[in-house]
Amino acid sequence: MIYLFGEVYIQLLHAAGSLVGLAVGDAFGAPLEGLASPTETVREMGYSYRHGRKPGTFTDDTEQALAVARSLVRSRGFSPEDMMAELVQAYRSDPAVYGPTSRRVFDLVLLGMDPRDAARAAHEMNQGSRSNGSVMRGPPIGIWYDGPEVEVYSMACSRLTHFDPVAGACSSFVNRMVSDLCRGREREEAFRRALSRCRDREVAGMLGSFREHDPVPGLDCLLATHASLSVFMEQDTFEETLVAAVNLGGDADTVGAIAGSLAGARYGLSAIPRRWLAALQGLPEVLSTAWQLWHVARG
Repeated sequence: MIYLFGEVYIQLLHAAGSLVGLAVGDAFGAPLEGLASPTETVREMGYSYRHGRKPGTFTDDTEQALAVARSLVRSRGFSPEDMMAELVQAYRSDPAVYGPTSRRVFDLVLLGMDPRDAARAAHEMNQGSRSNGSVMRGPPIGIWYDGPEVEVYSMACSRLTHFDPVAGACSSFVNRMVSDLCRGREREEAFRRALSRCRDREVAGMLGSFREHDPVPGLDCLLATHASLSVFMEQDTFEETLVAAVNLGGDADTVGAIAGSLAGARYGLSAIPRRWLAALQGLPEVLSTAWQLWHVARG
């Protein structure tokens, strides 16, 4: 009984580490978003001049992930209607920081379009929807689910805003790794299991041979996922994973969020540097949401 309690507690710390790690990576990378890789390595959270925000402030990456988590808790699982409502509500609070695909979808929904039609319409209007918004918000699905539902609901959650199936495949890959890492599997095993379940040839080809490609921290979902996975697989601590991720520049907040979620799931909450936790704005909300997500998921 004591052993079982200890195992459950350890898994809780890793689940919390994944969501908090996402927020830390997002806030850490936000000041470097849209910039070239810095000439000197950045190791501390800074002021975001692009959005005029003080150090430790996270962006829509975390806001959307929290919305996904809240919906899972309230609905006791994936509900497309409730999740879209949560995502739209989060969008209304700060629309300026959202990416092109999600912004278009949420605007269409707010204008009265049926949410079931909005993703396809946005895809056609934007001439594509391979951006990375559905990847960075998806890790709560990996925390919640363990079986084949991870892939099923990752694809469904992605499809709420991103009609392109590559976005859903990237989200599924990350969420499968988060699910396995939270539950005690080693990094290489989690990677192999995610790869074996990936049905998209382009995604499996690039992520399966991630060491053969230079990381490019782009807005494209596959580029962002590859960059995040690359630094996560090559570093051996939470701190060095995040430092490597955000110092790539480019879409640094999203690459930081995805890499932070993977690293938090692997190393646990206690591995996140205290100075970063102290700087993170909104930490109590993120922690509370993580506890609820894990507790309710276990039934």
